[in-house]
Amino acid sequence: MAETWVNSAERIGADLHLELELSGSGGRRAALIRALRDAVQGGRLAPGTLLPPYRSLAADLGVARNTVADAYAELVAEGWLTARQGSGTRVAERAEPVRAASRVPVKAPPRARGPRHDLRQGKPDASEFPRSAWLASYRRALQQAPNEAFGPGDPAGRVELREALAEYLARARGVRTEPARIVVCSGFAHALRLLFGGTSGSGGADAVLRGPLAVEAYGLGFHRELLAAAGVRTVPLPLDEDGAQVGLLDRERAVLLTPAHQFPTGGPLHPERRAAVIDWARARGGLVLEDDYDGEFRYDRRPVGAVQGLDPERVVHLGSVSKSLSPALRLGWMVLPERYVEPVLAVKGEREGWASALDQLALADFLGSGSYDRHVRRMRQRYRRRRDRLVAALAAHAPQVEVTGVAAGLHAVLRLPPGTERSAVKAAAWRGIALDGLAEFRHPEFRTPEGGRSDGLVVGYAAPSEGAYGAALEALCQALPPG
Repeated sequence: MAETWVNSAERIGADLHLELELSGSGGRRAALIRALRDAVQGGRLAPGTLLPPYRSLAADLGVARNTVADAYAELVAEGWLTARQGSGTRVAERAEPVRAASRVPVKAPPRARGPRHDLRQGKPDASEFPRSAWLASYRRALQQAPNEAFGPGDPAGRVELREALAEYLARARGVRTEPARIVVCSGFAHALRLLFGGTSGSGGADAVLRGPLAVEAYGLGFHRELLAAAGVRTVPLPLDEDGAQVGLLDRERAVLLTPAHQFPTGGPLHPERRAAVIDWARARGGLVLEDDYDGEFRYDRRPVGAVQGLDPERVVHLGSVSKSLSPALRLGWMVLPERYVEPVLAVKGEREGWASALDQLALADFLGSGSYDRHVRRMRQRYRRRRDRLVAALAAHAPQVEVTGVAAGLHAVLRLPPGTERSAVKAAAWRGIALDGLAEFRHPEFRTPEGGRSDGLVVGYAAPSEGAYGAALEALCQALPPG
């Protein structure tokens, strides 16, 4: 027969769990000795752990004090415990707890080695996260948070963040909205799941939107896969120097665009096409999904405002801090037409896995204090210098390669001679460079027009640290096909 004992934290400052096996010989004293010895031997009681006073343990067990005192004395004599006047009884210091012979140590799996040079798109410089400023905002948010912030949350997100976002997006991106039409989410992919997945996550009858959905001919395959899993058919729209050819929109119910900086080919959607896609949405009862994934980072052109500002009732504006701050924060937002707010909240649910309320409060403070603007300005200058170094290195060592899409964003497209993309990607990998070929982003149903240029590399210049960037550029130039 086994009796379980769990001590009170108030008595010794830590919880302890022992199982007393009373079926053996020796009674409670022997059972207590065996339980404590097994706990130390198995590593459940670490060296230096303070044990409860024998009076407290005796009271918890309902045994005589001498029973516990004798058990402690026996284990001290055996070397399992130590006892000093004024410092209590502790587990003896050992190099390692003695393990049962039958136990086989479990080795952690080896960690995969990353690339020597990370030139993948969409990754900010992790070493430049504004730790001090973020910590200051987090502390202020924690100190000023109302008590209800630590209870069940609002599916729409913290009102403090939605108010801060409404002000910031209006000022910096030309978005026309109010806090009640903003829903906080965990990023762009989460927003797509909420819009197209429904409560089941697989595009059920309660999905807010349904396909078919027009998308740009080049984009993230992960997003297309997510939509396909929700039962949404995507139709590719061709691209040219003015962006997506929105005049080809036909019977689709919605269109997903990256109008500020087409991903990944670069360049903004031409003003005439911005107006044309709004006209299409009004005439057909359609909806524009605007992925504003890196709208803050522009270098050689005037700022391009959000398409949402042209008609807030026909555009869903989607953004996040994944590029501007860090993808680790998992904070994004949806600026919705009024008619979609309640359906989205219904899908989100009362117990949906939301972004941390404390992170939301910290971001609200970060925006309101001006820290976000200062960080973006600083990183805009830093990324522009990196972009300039990339362009200069290619001009000096690979003049045969045309660099495009560099007026904004965190990546460039290197246009290659036909038939050389695959070999260039392999050459880069051989030199320890992680990057992507342009073909990785092409919609599987899209065919490049005859004579069109399709070979290229998508090169991110934000992820490497300052100290590693020079070596990454040198290795990249060596991997490119000769002129």
